[in-house]
Amino acid sequence: MDPLILSRIQFGANISFHILFPTITIALGWTLLFFRWRFAATGERKWIEAYGFWVKVFALSFAMGVVSGITMSFQFGTNWPGFMEKVGNVAGPLLAYEVLTAFFLEAVFLGIMLFGAQRVKPWLHILATFLVAFGTTMSAFWILVLNSWMHTPAGYEIREGVVHATDWGAIIFNPSMPYRLAHMLLASGVTVAFLVAGVAAYRRLIGDRSPTTATQIRFGLTLAALLIPVQILVGDLHGLNTLEHQPAKVAAMEANWDSTGNVPLVLFALPDEAARENRFELAIPHGASLILTHSLDGAIPRLNDFVTADGTALHPPVAPLFFAFRIMVGTGFAMLGLSWLGVILMRRRGGAEDLPRPFLRLSVAMTFVGWLATLAGWYTTEIGRQPWLVQGVLTTREAVADVPGTMVLSTLLAYLFVYAVLLAAYVGVVFYLARRAAAGQKPVREEPRRDLAPHPAPYPAE
Repeated sequence: MDPLILSRIQFGANISFHILFPTITIALGWTLLFFRWRFAATGERKWIEAYGFWVKVFALSFAMGVVSGITMSFQFGTNWPGFMEKVGNVAGPLLAYEVLTAFFLEAVFLGIMLFGAQRVKPWLHILATFLVAFGTTMSAFWILVLNSWMHTPAGYEIREGVVHATDWGAIIFNPSMPYRLAHMLLASGVTVAFLVAGVAAYRRLIGDRSPTTATQIRFGLTLAALLIPVQILVGDLHGLNTLEHQPAKVAAMEANWDSTGNVPLVLFALPDEAARENRFELAIPHGASLILTHSLDGAIPRLNDFVTADGTALHPPVAPLFFAFRIMVGTGFAMLGLSWLGVILMRRRGGAEDLPRPFLRLSVAMTFVGWLATLAGWYTTEIGRQPWLVQGVLTTREAVADVPGTMVLSTLLAYLFVYAVLLAAYVGVVFYLARRAAAGQKPVREEPRRDLAPHPAPYPAE
């Protein structure tokens, strides 16, 4: 019933639910722009059919992201008042920039993107799609600026116990921001690639043999096959940056208790913080040194370096980081294998029209696998900052609200119930839309308004 632990779990649950939807909308906005541009350039109906389907998923994801984001923002006041009291002079403006430069842009042009296809010129519809996609990316930029600053704070000074900005350039372009931003944008791209391919594969399995499904499968698998190797490279650079600025996090990720050089890469173990050792360890000799220092005998931080004289640990919890990091990496390589296998099959079969049904089923099973990798990476990043809320500036215990643990627990359980229902509903609606599209049905609500002059629809309802 510790309010600190319960508040951390509650905020973790909120942000875990919220991040699922920006992870989709960031890259899906640019995917929609590509589909819309390809239709304008080629006139092939399959592209505008793809746009017509995925714009509905974008709208649904956008709405879910807005609602869950509002709930999360309220927790700054209800659960973490010390955060804004201490660093509000930095966090407040950055959150305001996100609203002014990104959210308003998305909200204004989203209506044109959704409902203006039959009412505005094609170039204006394309422009609206671009501005919405740009807005989602700018939203991610400002949120990741704040998040990165919390990990590698710069451009500030503390006066009378309160953080004040001294250099906004240093705050925005803090040491970890470029790596964190690139890593997240690529994660969104990979997530959307598997989402598009998986839903299209589902439509294929239930009998939709239209050209648009084959096009979407080819698009998703090709995009994933191109982005994942880049993500691996960016992840390596991000890891080196983390090694420089947050060595305790890297030590926990690798569960390296005492090795100073020739550090093995631990594939599996059960970290035991009480005994400060790994049980049932399976490791590759020199592996961690090679990955993190690019040298077989390179030294990496030890967890035993982050312990006080009385035995108090100054490093983050080891087991959650150790397993979350390996889930992220393992999921990434599984996605790499599936996407490359798909590209090979498409080359051998002359396209995506005749892919084997087992491969299509596997693609459907991995429709939302990008969420798993994103959450595992997010947990690695955020838990790895503990016990700090802002690295070296503010601890979580200093920021948490003084409220009864029973109150936090009751709201936590309510959040978990609501989020479970909403998540199941979201996934269900996505596949429901896929079935409607495969059946060629048109929702009644999308009938054209009779009070408008006739105007040919550039894309069908589904």
